[in-house]
Amino acid sequence: MDSKLPDTGTTIFAVMSALSEECNAINLSQGFPSFDPDQELLDLVTKYLNNGANQYAPMLGVPPLRDAIASKVEMLYGRKVDADAEVTVCDGATEGLFSAIQAAVRPGDEVIVFDPAYDSYEPAVTLAGGTCRHIPLVVSDEQPDFHIDWGRLKDAINERTRLIILNFPHNPTGVILTAEDLKSLADVVRDTSVYLLSDEVYEHIIFDGAAHESLLKNDELWQRSFIISSFGKTYHATGWKVGYCVAPAALTTEFRKIHQWVCYAVVTPIQHAIAEYMQRTPEHYAALPAFYEQKRDHFCELLKDSSFSFRPANGTFFQILDYSAITNEDDVAYASRLTREIGVASIPVSVFCEKKSDDRLLRFCFAKNDDMLEQAAERLCKL
Repeated sequence: MDSKLPDTGTTIFAVMSALSEECNAINLSQGFPSFDPDQELLDLVTKYLNNGANQYAPMLGVPPLRDAIASKVEMLYGRKVDADAEVTVCDGATEGLFSAIQAAVRPGDEVIVFDPAYDSYEPAVTLAGGTCRHIPLVVSDEQPDFHIDWGRLKDAINERTRLIILNFPHNPTGVILTAEDLKSLADVVRDTSVYLLSDEVYEHIIFDGAAHESLLKNDELWQRSFIISSFGKTYHATGWKVGYCVAPAALTTEFRKIHQWVCYAVVTPIQHAIAEYMQRTPEHYAALPAFYEQKRDHFCELLKDSSFSFRPANGTFFQILDYSAITNEDDVAYASRLTREIGVASIPVSVFCEKKSDDRLLRFCFAKNDDMLEQAAERLCKL
């Protein structure tokens, strides 16, 4: 059979997790916590499993969960959305991203992504008949964190540009957008017909007192945006694969035309459990930044005397480490070798980029128990 994705292999996350298991390594590669969700949330899932919530949910999501999402969006971002017409529960953020891309992108369209770009974007664009244009995030003396070159973005937009995909807090680099960035983005897309897809799954994992600058905050950007988020990252339950899309009614209509054929509906008892948990414990996501900031700081402190160089992540539960002082080895080969030889698995950053660079960067997940981080750091410090 001719492949629709001839250049696509197995995702690096599956590859490195499999290698980690094979080598009995400490898995800091794939982004999932090593701890369980709150017992209260687990008990709520059991409650709904045992009380009849086991048949198909409505295609757009159960009403209590959509209402809870709408309330959260208004409270955090000042955006009043219609839970019936503008909120859709998805089979994880990945399905939400895929359905939004299929809804927006037509054959021959161009989609702008920022490298390092999460690896699910381009295959979805390809399947929609579109082409990705890769713009690298840049680092400069004035701005040592990765950031968007707004002039380069503006120059890249042409009559074929259909969609810009943003991902902040950013996986894999951990950088965030500022309020000034939202203004710059609005300036760039004003007077264009370009849509925006904002992957905000790490919206609650942001550090050092910074605020998450969701596209929901900006009136001008909101009108052309699909905003995707995930409960997996927020509630330490990545295996449940429950996310959501918030978009203006006209965009949501097109989104649901795809969503209904991709998964139709999302697991019912977990939707009800999350909805009730959101009502009971709104403080959970408010406490999440401090929870993960402590883990970031602990991991970075453990590595301060290592041969790696790094800037502490601004958000997400990933830390980028630069190993250029250790070896000039290719990052894919080096990540594999570290997994096999010292038993610590990571993700090579180059796999998220169209063009290889001279950077020597690996991504490590610190959403782990402290003893795992300490064992991993002890091994890394010996390099």
